[in-house]
Order: sequence, then structure tokens, then C-alpha cells
Amino acid sequence: MSDIRTIYWKDRTVVMIDQKVLPAEERYITCRHHEDVIEAIKDMTIRGAPAIGIAAAMGIALGTFHLKADNDETFHQAFHLICDEFSQTRPTARNLFWAIERMRKRFITAMADRPALEKSRTAEQALDDVYAPVKQALIEESIRIGKEDVAANRRIGLNGRAFIKNNNGILTHCNAGALATAGYGTALGVIRAAHEEGKAIHVFVDETRPVLQGARLTAWELVKDGIPSTLITDNTAGFLMQQGKIDLVIVGADRIAANGDAANKIGTYSLAVLAKAHGIPFYVAAPLSTVDLHIRTGTDIPIEERAAQEITNIQGHRIAPEEIDVYNPAFDVTPGRYITAIITEADVALPPFSENIAKLFPHQSFQTS
Repeated sequence: MSDIRTIYWKDRTVVMIDQKVLPAEERYITCRHHEDVIEAIKDMTIRGAPAIGIAAAMGIALGTFHLKADNDETFHQAFHLICDEFSQTRPTARNLFWAIERMRKRFITAMADRPALEKSRTAEQALDDVYAPVKQALIEESIRIGKEDVAANRRIGLNGRAFIKNNNGILTHCNAGALATAGYGTALGVIRAAHEEGKAIHVFVDETRPVLQGARLTAWELVKDGIPSTLITDNTAGFLMQQGKIDLVIVGADRIAANGDAANKIGTYSLAVLAKAHGIPFYVAAPLSTVDLHIRTGTDIPIEERAAQEITNIQGHRIAPEEIDVYNPAFDVTPGRYITAIITEADVALPPFSENIAKLFPHQSFQTS
């Protein structure tokens, strides 16, 4: 399997692969300030819910590293302002907010360890030295989040590969691979695990308009890994199902509600309905950090709307009339009744999801529908 490094910390910078230029060019960019990471999330240099969460964590660590503060109150305010800036980038991805919450908690615990440091500080030491352990703790936490993501993805792959049989035709939508995570992938991780197991499989890849994450990213990953695959237009999926060439559908998710409703790239809901009509199982693969126990149903999931130019333009060329109105939601919500199973690193949740998702979080409160 190819080693795709989506995002990592290096020498007090955040390095990430530039997904906007794939597959034509494999290029990495270096973010030296947290504002660079924010812009990379907004313009989809980095995308995919788990990867966005990791980027936010590393961006928060990067921003905090550069903070100069005269006292604890100023340091607190500046840190939380950085967190707030990241929370405004992509509204649908649950992993973003999960990562921000985790970094806030680590900040609090690191600051609580400071009294002993304060007492030992000499007058000659710069005030910045007092916060150095806190900054280092945040850096280590962000790196840990990235490592945990790869490990979680591999467990997702192991938990889900049993659903894939020898000679299966698999349909996937958007990109839920290494590029959408710190490595290996969620939906594509399950596919990778089945391939590594030696199963003969064939993957059909939706192009995924309007940004073409399937054509540009998933297809690129599958080719690099030597997994047999075919690229199709989004509107070919139903015809393939009718022909009996699709045995299962597997996708990722950007946020999963407490009742199992799942938000994923626009077009996912259509595939779920088609799969249901043809008696084809439909699987969602995602880490626990994608599950939002505070949201009862999919109707409460915020849906991001993106710029009209993503639809009206292709590589800078206008393909639609200037006067036309545009509606460009980035995601849709698939109701749990269309989902066969939700595959996580902890276990596989089967219907009824309102009961079985709760079992994945034994020590947390749960919203019932």
C-alpha cells in the first residue's frame, strides 16, 4: 500500500498535501502561521472531516506557539480566539469541533499544571518560558490526534472488511481515503483492508461533482495502490446497480447524528435511495469523532453552502450563464433507515441506531430521537 502523508507537524510548521492540484501534481505546502491553516481548510487545500479536525488541532497548536502574552488572562483570551477562528471554517464536519474541544481541554489541563512552574521561575526568565510547557503540550496533543486517527482508520478497515466478499463490485462516493484523514482512510480504509486480505474486488468511483473529489482524489489513491477501479459519472450509478454490477456501497461521513442519520458529500442520499431500491447494502464508515451525540437527528446537522463558482466554472472557464441562480450545498443527509451499518473503530453499529450507537459511547450522555 502506498504511504500517503496527508498532514503532519514538522519543525514548528504544519505540512499538508495540496489536494487542489491533485492528480496533476503531488505538492506539499508548509503552513507557518495558524491563518495559513485556516485558509487551507476554507479553500479545500485540505478536506475530509477527520483531516480537517487534525488540521484544526495542529493549527491551534501552531497559533498558540506564536502567542505572546503578559499574563494568564491575556493568554487564555488569545488561545480561545484562535479556537473560535477555526470553528468558523467548515460548519458540517463534526471532527473539526471535536478536535477544537479536545485542544481546549488539553489547554486547561496544561495550564493547571503551571503553579509549580510559576514558583520556580526566576526574574531573569522571559514570561514566554512560563507558557512553553503549555505550548508543547498542545503540539504533542495535535500530533497524538493525527496518530490516533491512522490507528482508528486501520481498525475501521478491519471491522468493515467482512462486509466485502470476494469478487464484489463496490461503489464509493467522494473521497474517504488517506487524503480525507491522517492516513489509510475510512470508507477507502475498509476497501484497502479487503484488498490487503487478498479479496478480488472492483471499485466504481463516482466523479463527485462539483469539485470532483472522486475523479481527482479517490481514483488517484486507488491507482497508486493498484486496486482495480473504474471512474464513472455521478449519474451512472443507478444504471450500474440495475445491471447488477454493484454489490455494496460504502461511503464516509462528515457528521453522524445520535439516531444514525449521516451527513456526507452531496449526492450520497441519492445513492442510498438507489441502493435501497435495488436491495444493495449501504455502509457508512467513520471514526467515533464524527458522531455528534448532541444532535438528535439529521435535520439538525448544519449544511455548508459553497461558492457558486464551483458549479458555474471548471478550471477557470465559465460553463453556465452569468444570470443563472446557483444552489451549491456541499453535503446532504442520509436518513438512518437507508443505512445498513455504521462502521467505526470501536465496533459496527447496526439498526436500531438510536440504541446501538449509544453502546459505542458507554460513558457519555446520548440524545434519543
